Amino acid sequence: MAASTDLSLVTQVAVFHNKRAFDQLVRKYQSPVRRFFLNQTLGDTQLSDDLAQDTFIKAYTHITSFKGMSGFSTWLFRIAYNVFYDYKRAQHITDDIDVSVAAHRSASTTDGSLRLDLYEALNILRPDERTCITLQLIDGLSIDKIVEITGITQNTVKSHLARGKQKLATYLKANGYDGK
Repeated sequence: MAASTDLSLVTQVAVFHNKRAFDQLVRKYQSPVRRFFLNQTLGDTQLSDDLAQDTFIKAYTHITSFKGMSGFSTWLFRIAYNVFYDYKRAQHITDDIDVSVAAHRSASTTDGSLRLDLYEALNILRPDERTCITLQLIDGLSIDKIVEITGITQNTVKSHLARGKQKLATYLKANGYDGK
């Protein structure tokens, strides 16, 4: 039912340029897209909001390219994924500098130790691992959906998930979380 509703709204936007229909799509997917960016930026709310806005602008301007071969949410998250990696490429920041900047942002923008711990834990992951982990564990997406969104092969997604989960488990255990 939700997929047919999304398809109906997309059709109204693509064919009739119905902005109210697009507003409904934005309201429905704004929180998941923003959460995706918050996890990728390690809690930088302003950057997450900016990237989410860019995602919806791109979705609106390219809505006619949605062919319905996958769900609208998968298509939208693929745009979000590309927006994030375009942003990262534009920064020209090395991994070492990026880690220290992200850690500083995380420490200055979070409010509460659990949230801080989560972003610090995500910070130890490589970007592709972080993307796969957050899409599966936080957004609840299947491996197949992660493959569609990222364009990474299924075996590579599985490897990123396994390595990422191991790194997180090791980090959390070393920081007093015993898994109970």
